[in-house]
Amino acid sequence: MNVKPKRVLVIGGVAGGASAATRVRRLDESCEIIMFEKGPHVSFSNCALPFHLSGMIEDSEELVLMQPEDFYNDYRIDARVNTEVLEIDRGRKELKVKDLLTGKEYTEAYDKLILSPGANPIVPPFEGSDLVNVFTIRNVKDIRNLNEFVKENKLKEITVIGGGFIGVEAAENLRMAGYDITLIEAMPQIMRPFDYDMVQILHKEIMDQGIELIVNDKVAKFEKDTVVLDSGKKVYAEAVVMAIGVSPETSLAKKAGLEIGQTGAIYVNQNFRTSDKDIYAIGDAIEVFNRLLHNQSKLALAGPAQKQARAAADHIYGRPVNNTGVIGSSVIKVFDYNGASTGLTEGLIEATKMQIRYDSVLLSPQDKVSIMPDAEAIYFKLIFEVPTGRVLGAQAIGKGNVDKRIDVIATLIKFNGTLEDLKDLELCYAPPFGNARDVVNFAALTGLNVLHSCFKQVHIDKVRELVEEGAFIIDVRDKESFEKGHIKNAVNIPLQQVRDRIDEIPKDKPVYLQCKTGQKSYNTIMALQHLGFENVINISGGFEGLSFYEYFNDKSTGREPIVTGYNFG
Repeated sequence: MNVKPKRVLVIGGVAGGASAATRVRRLDESCEIIMFEKGPHVSFSNCALPFHLSGMIEDSEELVLMQPEDFYNDYRIDARVNTEVLEIDRGRKELKVKDLLTGKEYTEAYDKLILSPGANPIVPPFEGSDLVNVFTIRNVKDIRNLNEFVKENKLKEITVIGGGFIGVEAAENLRMAGYDITLIEAMPQIMRPFDYDMVQILHKEIMDQGIELIVNDKVAKFEKDTVVLDSGKKVYAEAVVMAIGVSPETSLAKKAGLEIGQTGAIYVNQNFRTSDKDIYAIGDAIEVFNRLLHNQSKLALAGPAQKQARAAADHIYGRPVNNTGVIGSSVIKVFDYNGASTGLTEGLIEATKMQIRYDSVLLSPQDKVSIMPDAEAIYFKLIFEVPTGRVLGAQAIGKGNVDKRIDVIATLIKFNGTLEDLKDLELCYAPPFGNARDVVNFAALTGLNVLHSCFKQVHIDKVRELVEEGAFIIDVRDKESFEKGHIKNAVNIPLQQVRDRIDEIPKDKPVYLQCKTGQKSYNTIMALQHLGFENVINISGGFEGLSFYEYFNDKSTGREPIVTGYNFG
């Protein structure tokens, strides 16, 4: 039987900690609640920090959502900033605390303790680190220091190291503010929530916006105002933003003897309780169960942290907790494009060596009725299990509303939905908002056709290999589109002429068909299959998808293109 605690202490005052503290108050008006935050601010918008660099959020104080006095006035929560918890004495159930402004140390007793210390930016000890101006982004003070430094010193050249969320958003906002930006990523691509074929759209956009994007090359060392890469390339940098990732803040937990999980983050059970029955942990510092990978993982996102905060507080008060695990849903703006992702990616399946059979479809319909003046292509990838058709993940990139589509898929995944379920979803429709058959329904129908072997497909990452092998490729677009740009050595037989030019199509070898998006070529394949052709294969994603896939690497490496010209819609 749970006994109501008289004192709940919370370490960490941002998303998780603040949410836990306020939830405890909603459950218990008499409990004494103290929240400790090492930094100068509680309840600030961590995810909005980079937007201060462009002036989109003009005053850094706007990033602070609540002041300590607001917590007291609204919730009677004692929020103490500039206060560091030095030790957890589990035997005495006490914290050793230090006021960082006065240097005074004191103790505070607890009945229940909630840890929400977050994560720290990873800053490797590179040779020559003292020769460059290095900044990290974790809190309001960090972003203010960076912004003031680049402005006061009238800097021009800034290098961002790391192509994750913070790195990309920092690079974008600094570029919008007028600085010359180099973005460096050690892996072959930025933004791991997207597969390599999809992320090329973002690579192109970043390059088109004037950022020098360097991938597949990591930092070796620093020289005076210079970043030296493994390749030997040197990048002049008046300031360096280090955004290569974060590591869970586990020092207090380790010192207290709490169990650390297999990922290096704090272990918690299904109720977010640590190995000590009176201590809970939430947020970026803990490991969570990934319901698709079926293992423990780390997930530094504010949404899950807030859900964990509510669950931990509820469990303290004997309320049932339903921990269904995480799937990892995220969204980002990259200049004129929006990108969203949920669930598994092909890259994650391969990296974790998951024993799972899967396939995917890639399509690029309009995000609303095409006659609407603001209709744009939406590039959508859906990954599903074979043979069950269970939806595993999806990614969407476009200039319009991508988060709505990915939210639909995230909801479906939570309920173990299949392609049949997705096909049958009844969604809102009006021409300014979408199509009568939304892209998610369309993706399900295409996926079912693949699953049921109605036609064969090849993905755009295989096309270069096909061209080099001299494969027979038919472009079914009209002559005008074909002449603007096409796959080298492709034969132009427009869809309208296919039935009259059957004799030009061989039956003794594979024939690959391609159009702008993959839709016309699919229609052509269905016609040819009825006419006795069993050797026809659709190029998934179409010429538009292929153009995006090839463009960045063509331009950045100087390799020979496999197209005579690109088409981006």
